[in-house]
Amino acid sequence: MSGGAADGAESAGYLVLARKHRPQTFDALIGQEAMVRVLANAFATGRIAQAYVLTGVRGVGKTTTARIIARGLNCVGPDGTGGPTISPCGLCEPCRAIAEGRHVDVIEMDAASNTGVDSMREVIENTRYRPASARFKVYVVDEAHMLSTSAFNALLKTLEEPPPHVKFLFATTEIRKMPATILSRCQRFDLRRVSVERMTAYLGELAGREGAKLEPEALALIARASEGSVRDGLSILDQAIATAAGETAAAAEIRRMLGLADRARIHDLLDHILKGAPAEALAELRDQYAAGADPAGILRELAEAVHGLSVLKVSPEHADPALSSEAQARSRAMAEGLAMRTLTRLWQMLLKALEEADQAPSALMAAEMAVIRICWVADLPSPEEILKRLEAEGPAASPAGPSAPPGGGGGGARAALALAPQPLGEAAPLEAVAPQHDPAPQDLQGLSALLRAKKELVLALEVEGGLRPTRFEPGRILFAPSGSYGGEAALRLSQKLAAWTGRPWLIEPDEAAPTAAAAPASFAESRAAAVEALSERLRADPAVAALLAAFPGAELLKSAPPAATPAPADPPPLGDGEAPEDPEAYGAAFDDEAPWGEE
Repeated sequence: MSGGAADGAESAGYLVLARKHRPQTFDALIGQEAMVRVLANAFATGRIAQAYVLTGVRGVGKTTTARIIARGLNCVGPDGTGGPTISPCGLCEPCRAIAEGRHVDVIEMDAASNTGVDSMREVIENTRYRPASARFKVYVVDEAHMLSTSAFNALLKTLEEPPPHVKFLFATTEIRKMPATILSRCQRFDLRRVSVERMTAYLGELAGREGAKLEPEALALIARASEGSVRDGLSILDQAIATAAGETAAAAEIRRMLGLADRARIHDLLDHILKGAPAEALAELRDQYAAGADPAGILRELAEAVHGLSVLKVSPEHADPALSSEAQARSRAMAEGLAMRTLTRLWQMLLKALEEADQAPSALMAAEMAVIRICWVADLPSPEEILKRLEAEGPAASPAGPSAPPGGGGGGARAALALAPQPLGEAAPLEAVAPQHDPAPQDLQGLSALLRAKKELVLALEVEGGLRPTRFEPGRILFAPSGSYGGEAALRLSQKLAAWTGRPWLIEPDEAAPTAAAAPASFAESRAAAVEALSERLRADPAVAALLAAFPGAELLKSAPPAATPAPADPPPLGDGEAPEDPEAYGAAFDDEAPWGEE
C-alpha cells in the first residue's frame, strides 16, 4: 500500500521502489510476524509500553515499524471515534499527516546529527506539554546508538517515568552500543532478516505491480544479494528494471549487473580445481574476468558454491533456491562425489584467499595464486589414507616409475597415493621415508621386552611391577586397578605403543576386574614365582642336596632371566650321585658369577 506522500511525490518525479512501496500497515510488513503478534495483543489489551526499541540489520523495517506504531497510537478512524489500533485506517487526518511526515506531534529525530545533551534537553522540555492535536506525542529516534553518553543519561529519568501522553520509539542497528540502563526501560523487538524464499516472492509481486518481467532465477539472485534486507532488495530490483528497459530481465543480465560470475561457470571452475588442472582453471578464471566478473567476487562465489555443496552433503533437501533445476542437479552430483574433508579444506583455503585479495596489489593476481594453490592441495589425501594405501599395496615401485602428471590438485593427490616422485625436486619416494613400525606385543612378556629394547626403563619397571592385565590383545589392554598402576602411567604407555606400532592402543582399567587380592599377578611377581619354583625343584634334587650338604652354608644364588628371554624350562631330574650333563640348563637360575656347585 502506498500513502499520500508517495502519490504526491510520484506526480512531481520518479519515486524509488523502497519509498513508493513502504508499508503503511503491519499487514504489508513482511517477515516480522512475531513482533506484529505481540504488538497486536498489546494494543488489544491496552498494555502499550511507554518506550520501544527496534533493532535489526539495515532495511528490515525498523523506522517503518516505528511510523506504523505512531499512526496506530493516534488513529481516530474514518468517523473520528476510533482508539489506538494495530491497523490504522490511513484515511483520518492523523494517519495522513503522519504518513506525509507533517504531523506536529510525531517528531522524528536523527540521532546521528543530534548526538549532544542539548538536543535531549530540548526533547525533555517539550515532553511537559500536551500534544497539539494527536492522542500521543511520539518521539521516533532513528540510529539511537549514536546518542552520546551524556544524552542518554539526561533521558533516563524522563524515559522511566514519562508523562502519560508521551511515547518513545528507538530504532538502531547497533543494539550493543546502547546503554543497559536505556534498554531496561524499553520493550525490545528484534526484527529478523527476510528469508530468500519470502523475499523472492515479495519482489516478484512488486515487479508484477510495476509491470516489469524478471526470470525466476533473476529474482532469486536479487533476493540472495539483498542478504535479508528488504530495502536493499527493492533498490536492486529498481536497478534491474532499469537495466532490462522494458524487456524480461534475464538471470545472466542480473549477474552482470551485480558483478557475479555465472553459477554454471563457477561450477566449471570448481570442477577444474577438483580435477587438479590449474591451466584449465586459470583459463576459466580469466574468461570470467574478461566477461566483467570481479576476481574477489569469483572467490566469494566459489566459497558460496563450496558452502552449498557442504550443506547438500549433510542435508540433500536444502538446495540453493537461486539455482536452476539443472544447476541443483549438478550440485547434488558434485556433493555426492566429494568427501567432507575436501569441502572443509576448500572452504578454509578460499577464506584465506579472500583475505589475501584485499591485501594483494591486484585482486586478479590473488585469485590466480589461490586457484593454483588450491589445485595442488585441494584433495590431497590425509596421512591416514596414505598409511592405509601403504599397508594395502606394500612397497612402492622404484623411483624410476611414472612421474606425477602435470597440474595439481587431484593429480598431486593421486601421485602421492601412487607413491610416485613429486615433480618439484628429487624428493625420495614415500616408502623411503614412511615410518617403520615395531610389531605389536602379544603378551605381557613381549611388552616388557619391547620397553627394555626401547630403553624405556621407567615404563618397563612400572609395567613389570604394577600392571596386572585381565585382558591382553594387540591394541587393547585391560588391567586390574591398583595403587601401583593407574591412569597416568597407562596414558604414557598407550602413547608410546601407538608411536612404536603405528596403531592406537586402548589401555584402561577393567571395571569387572577382581579385587586386589584376587587380581592377576604382575610380570615381576610371575617371574619371581617362576624362579622360586625352579629353586625349590633344584633343592629337592638329590645331587644338588648332596652338594649343599657337602658345603655347609652354601646357598643357591637366584638371578632373574633377562626380560627378552622366556622363563627357563624345568631341567631334567638328576639321579643319586649323577652329575648334570648340561650345567647351563641349571645355571640360568643362579648368579652368573657363581660357578656350578660353588658358593
